[in-house]
Amino acid sequence: MAEVLSKGTLFSPELVTDLFSKVKGKSSMAALSGQEPIPFNGNEVMTFSMDAEVDLVAENGKRTAGGISVDPVKVTPLLVEYGARVSNEFRHASEEKQLEILKAFNDGFARKVARGLDIMVFHGVNPRTGTASSLIGTNSFDTSGVRKIDYDKAEPDGCVEDAISLMDTNENDVSGMAISKDMRSALAKQTDKAGAKLYPQLAWGSNPGTINGCRVEVNSTVSFGASKDKAIMGDFQNAFKWGYAKQITLEVIPYGDPDNSGKDLQGYGQVYLRAQTYIGWGILDKDAFVMIVEPDAA
Repeated sequence: MAEVLSKGTLFSPELVTDLFSKVKGKSSMAALSGQEPIPFNGNEVMTFSMDAEVDLVAENGKRTAGGISVDPVKVTPLLVEYGARVSNEFRHASEEKQLEILKAFNDGFARKVARGLDIMVFHGVNPRTGTASSLIGTNSFDTSGVRKIDYDKAEPDGCVEDAISLMDTNENDVSGMAISKDMRSALAKQTDKAGAKLYPQLAWGSNPGTINGCRVEVNSTVSFGASKDKAIMGDFQNAFKWGYAKQITLEVIPYGDPDNSGKDLQGYGQVYLRAQTYIGWGILDKDAFVMIVEPDAA
């Protein structure tokens, strides 16, 4: 088994399925939106709109133009990678022990890919460095020009209603909402005039999945790093797409300095495990979303 893995072969189909079923359970974006395969060289999703209503015309009456627009949104897969050094004893372990280590690495990579997907899509940053990525550019909710409203910690429920009203002006539907953990706490503390909790299902750190018929995902990735985002809501089902290219590699590297640490693997009795894949996404209609953001201090 070690000889095959040292050549950087692909995961088996069973492990690929396992990997991305776990991603769906850990990522807010994966839970709220539709996934579809993406070619290695990317694809273009054509956004199609008719801004006018249908025209009622009398027999032999005059027809008028309603107008139409078609705009492409490029979805380009980006490489995400995770690597780690392990003792050289890994190569001499039994196949069962090697498989145990690789399964643990697979599970960790799945969690990191899931979290990384949210961080990149929400904020446009490299998850590891926390800095803006030129590879992502404006292809994120923070950088694409999505409309924003100010967060009021005392009235988080009112913020959600204001966001929905703003989307109603464009006749957009709300299929889901991703909220930060501190906004969940603020909502859980809200009471009505009689003192009853408005959202008891959010108490004690719960993530109920649905509130008032709306899909809700609670995730620390919403307020990642220095972000002031508290919630992102809109039509995730129709106005956002993501997916991954099929090639998912796990490599056992026995030689060199693959992580650029300045330490040769053989010199330190180590091997390097590296997993990587390609993920792409696209915001098809920025007006289909609204962000609730903590305002800057006066």
